Amino acid sequence: MEEKMEMEESSSLSTLREGEEDDEHDSKERVLQRYFLQEWKLVKSLLDGIVSARRVSDLSAVHKIRSIMDKYQEQGQLIEPYLESIVSPLMDIVRLRTMELGATSDEILEVIKPISIIIYALVTVCGYKSVIKFFPHQVSDLELAVSLLEKCHNTNAATSLRQESTGEMETKCIILLWLSILVLIPFDISSVDTSIANSNYAGRDEPPPLVVRILEFCKDYLSTAGPMRTISGLLLSRLLTRPDMSKAFTSFIDWTHKILSSTEDSVIDHFRMLGAVEALAAIFKSGSTSVLLNVVPVLWNDTSVLMKSRTAARSSLLRKYLVKLTQRIGLTCLPHRSATWRYMGRNKTLESLHATRDCNQLNDSVNINSFGDSQEASCLEEEDMDVPDIIEDIIELLLSGLRDTDTVVRWSAAKGIGRVTSRLTYSLSDEVLSSVLELFSPGEGDGSWHGGCLALAELARRGLLLPISFPKVVPVIIKALHYDIRRGPHSVGSHVRDAAAYVCWAFGRAYYYGDMKNVLEQLAPHLLTVACYDREVNCRRAAAAAFQENVGRQGNFPHGIDIINTADYFALSSRANSYLHVAVSIAQYDGYLFEFVDELLNSKICHWDKGLRELAATALSSLVKFEPEYFANVVLEKLAPCTLSSDLCMRHGATLAIGELVLALNRQNYVISTDKQKVTAGIVPAIEKARLYRGKGGEIMRSAVSRFIECISQAQVSLTEKIKRSLLDTLNENLKHPNSNIQNAAVEALKHYVPAYLLSTENKGVTDIVSRYLEQLTDPNVAARRGSALALGVLPFEFLAKGWKPILTKLCSSCEIEDNPEDRDAEARKNAVKGLVSVCETLTEAGESSAFLSGEDGHALFLFIRNEVMSTLFKALDDYSTDNRGDVGSWVREAAMDGLERCTYILCKRYSINQEQGSDLEPKRSDSSSSDQMSSYFDAGLANNLVGGIVKQAVEKMDKIREYAARILQRILHNKATFVPNIPHREILEQIVPDEVDLKWGEPTFSYPRFVQLLQVTCYSKYVVSGLVISIGGLQDSLRKASLSALLDYLQSTVTEGHGDSRVFSLSVDILWVLQKYRRCDRVITPTLKTIEILFSRKILLNMEVQTPVFCAGVLDSLSTELRGTKDFSKLYSGIAILGYIASISDPVNQRAFSHLLTFLGHRYPKIRKSAAEQVYLVLLENGNLIDEDKLNEATEIITETCWEADIEEAKKRRLQLHEMANLGTAEIVKATEKESKKVVGKRLESADENASYSSLVGSAGF
Repeated sequence: MEEKMEMEESSSLSTLREGEEDDEHDSKERVLQRYFLQEWKLVKSLLDGIVSARRVSDLSAVHKIRSIMDKYQEQGQLIEPYLESIVSPLMDIVRLRTMELGATSDEILEVIKPISIIIYALVTVCGYKSVIKFFPHQVSDLELAVSLLEKCHNTNAATSLRQESTGEMETKCIILLWLSILVLIPFDISSVDTSIANSNYAGRDEPPPLVVRILEFCKDYLSTAGPMRTISGLLLSRLLTRPDMSKAFTSFIDWTHKILSSTEDSVIDHFRMLGAVEALAAIFKSGSTSVLLNVVPVLWNDTSVLMKSRTAARSSLLRKYLVKLTQRIGLTCLPHRSATWRYMGRNKTLESLHATRDCNQLNDSVNINSFGDSQEASCLEEEDMDVPDIIEDIIELLLSGLRDTDTVVRWSAAKGIGRVTSRLTYSLSDEVLSSVLELFSPGEGDGSWHGGCLALAELARRGLLLPISFPKVVPVIIKALHYDIRRGPHSVGSHVRDAAAYVCWAFGRAYYYGDMKNVLEQLAPHLLTVACYDREVNCRRAAAAAFQENVGRQGNFPHGIDIINTADYFALSSRANSYLHVAVSIAQYDGYLFEFVDELLNSKICHWDKGLRELAATALSSLVKFEPEYFANVVLEKLAPCTLSSDLCMRHGATLAIGELVLALNRQNYVISTDKQKVTAGIVPAIEKARLYRGKGGEIMRSAVSRFIECISQAQVSLTEKIKRSLLDTLNENLKHPNSNIQNAAVEALKHYVPAYLLSTENKGVTDIVSRYLEQLTDPNVAARRGSALALGVLPFEFLAKGWKPILTKLCSSCEIEDNPEDRDAEARKNAVKGLVSVCETLTEAGESSAFLSGEDGHALFLFIRNEVMSTLFKALDDYSTDNRGDVGSWVREAAMDGLERCTYILCKRYSINQEQGSDLEPKRSDSSSSDQMSSYFDAGLANNLVGGIVKQAVEKMDKIREYAARILQRILHNKATFVPNIPHREILEQIVPDEVDLKWGEPTFSYPRFVQLLQVTCYSKYVVSGLVISIGGLQDSLRKASLSALLDYLQSTVTEGHGDSRVFSLSVDILWVLQKYRRCDRVITPTLKTIEILFSRKILLNMEVQTPVFCAGVLDSLSTELRGTKDFSKLYSGIAILGYIASISDPVNQRAFSHLLTFLGHRYPKIRKSAAEQVYLVLLENGNLIDEDKLNEATEIITETCWEADIEEAKKRRLQLHEMANLGTAEIVKATEKESKKVVGKRLESADENASYSSLVGSAGF
């Protein structure tokens, strides 16, 4: 049995091993598909179709392949294993089809263009070097490719305005890349040029005709702005550096000399110059030194002159190419040698590092200690070398390139400095290093510092920066890590700090631990300071990456791994998280706390960014727990004088920081000395004495002072009576400030200041404070009204208990819209609502622990909240005030909904207590009505109004308000802490508003279909309709479609469910209720009329048997009121359309509608007359019973032939004719016409007397 079990185990293990082996050593195609190109099956099927058809038969296949490849732009190496499978068959198609069809045929381009698009997509993802390895390179293909390029070159390109590429550019690029491989054939090109036999080729005195053709094409492409320019330069560099191309090389250099010396300034000449310089740089990269040295003097002279020209000053790309050409000229002039003095550090392959790791560990101490001495000795023994005079000018130009204004030029110059220095002696390289370090002088700009950092990084990476130079270099890098220069309202230097972190990263990769130990101890605190406290996320991440590189490669760094895990890429993405969490975690380790504190004090507390100063103050307080005594004695002493600094940023940051520090010290139970408390208490009076609230920055200082007072209040700093009064006056002044941020800061400060310092005052002082804020509720200054309402809301229970009724009454009146239009302010009403609810909460919550609620006052308070406060909040839900900012009433409605929720919980808690305790809490009275009132603090009627008001907001037009209302209703229905009783139809509401998270209530397509279901509930339907009509009849198209669709779906369901006309009937009743309730209120009536028009157009509300005449009569009654004298065109248009629909039905009410419609034919506005005429015409077509048959044609002619937008008198005559034809009475029309004419005549008579009008003008002017 045991043997059997062992055999089974061994077999299962072998099976497991086979499975693992299959996973590791599977077929190449499976492994590649599993870990590299995920869409390989789709790509392969598309490629197989192209190969089998020997052309692209469906262009969509090309677009699919290109879209797949574009996803791998940043991970091109994942595509490289498939390149051979993709490129080789496609290029074979290009080659074979060209041979079959001929390069001159028109069909060949249609074949190769789509294929070229695919190959060029691979070039953009993987780079040309990886792709051209799989191009065919037979000798016979050279002439074929040149002929194909000629065909493409001579074909007119399609328009560039097409969205998708037509393939001309891609085809040229691919053929040029193909030629760059083919020109490397190891034979004389003249021996494979068949065109020599048909031309007057003079032998070696001139290039072969094939080469001449290639040169002409390349010169043309060098003048373009596309990628052909770069690829042409690559082709020329490989062609002209062949040994048999000396004549062609000479002629091309002469051509480039003319281009570089040209003074033409056209766009084509500029592109040609860019192409020429780029091609020369490519030639100098791959050419033979012996050949290139002959042309160096001419080209260097052209380059140096061009670099100083205005043309180069305008083009950063041209300067970049010139710097690249300059460095390659320098490399050509210097002998090919490897500097023996360079640092042989960690710049090795991974394999060599693996192989020598053990040896390095054994010999590290010996090598490290002796390395510096041996290197210095080798430097002294360095042989002399002859350096051409031109090298000094080249280095000078590269150093000036490090100062360039564009990053691409500085980066190219830095690489050039590194390459040229690698071929110099130690003494000369030290001079170069000294010149680079001069770029870090205080007088240089940020570009010089950035270029210098890039150059130092290149020198370090190449081992050209020896450890003996560290004492000169490291201080400069530390300065660069903190480089931040203020310029106006912002600062520059983030790119310098980023480059300095790159230098530190390069150090970690280049040097051994023995040489880097002291340097790392100096750099680590600064790197972590930047990683935690830099303003820019790229700098924070760069510094963290540099620290991680040093820890990973140098090793043996204290707490290095822990710090890396804390300050990772994602943790540093948020500035607040970096300041308040990452920095605090790192500060616990030795050596970082004081560096962090210095950085915050010296750079961040006084930073130009206000938000950063506030964050720095909070961050400074979060470090207090590590060294409270240091912060109390040293940091506070440093910051105190800064609060009166002439620099706004410094005094603002210092004021905030002191407040946060005092609060943090108090939370650490650290008692500040009496002297420090006196200094802290005197800061605000000193600021006021220095009048630092005035002028620029006064508002910023006011908010900082409010926060400061809030902090010292929470810390219970001892104050004299004089300072207490002074701080209270300061807060009162800030409460009256028009800036809402200052008001909010003052309210928060008052919330803590009053309990801390004013509760012990006598009753008179309490009364004065409350009475002052109550008086300011009616102040003409709107800012005073805003602040005082919020201030009342944060006063403690002791201040509110005695006079709670006048306080609540005054706040209730402040929530209502002011009678005087000039005094109206939505923000004051919003704050009054907030203050009212906060006072109610303070009185009910704080009063629970006292006898206040158990007496008569408590009963009266809850009755007041139920009757007066809730009524006020319901009124606030109807605040739809607007101004130039839009619907400012929405602020009040939002606050009112929040207040209704909170007051509901207050009443429901009291209601539940009464239910539990029964009659014990009731006062002993004979009147039974009082006990009924007590037990019904929250009855069904109140619940109905509450839910209805919130539901109305949930179906209106503002997404934010709809979502806010739905969230509140959800909390009320499903509140687990406080159950809200007596809600009618609670089950239906809970189905519509379930207790689920992340429901998208703000999306109309989600919310409207749910809330429309409440139309079936009678007690809520009116609220829903009154909000729904505003959405359906509004101006927002998407909202109108969503709301109308929801309503139509609801009404359509009546047919399927067999409800008949019940839902339509109830809808008509609710619409009539809205028309009556909101009479003459255009905000509601206009969209309601538009809604009725839309429903009429869909034959809804017109097919009810009994209700239709009643509904139409009600609508006509409303129209007679709403359309009288209105100038609102949208309202008039909707009303006229409704009259047309009603007049078209076969019911006695149509006569009344038709009569009303005819009156608009004589309206004062021509467009209204025209619209009315159109409706009359449509009515007559649909309902011929309104006019006798013998007069119908005549009436139609009158309507169609009359120009209703012309003379109004003519229109009125025609209107009278139509009235007579319709057998309608004309007396009223004649009377109305005479009344209108009398008004016009009266106006004309009033304006006829010029002297009278002039005298009235003088009188009105006050003379």
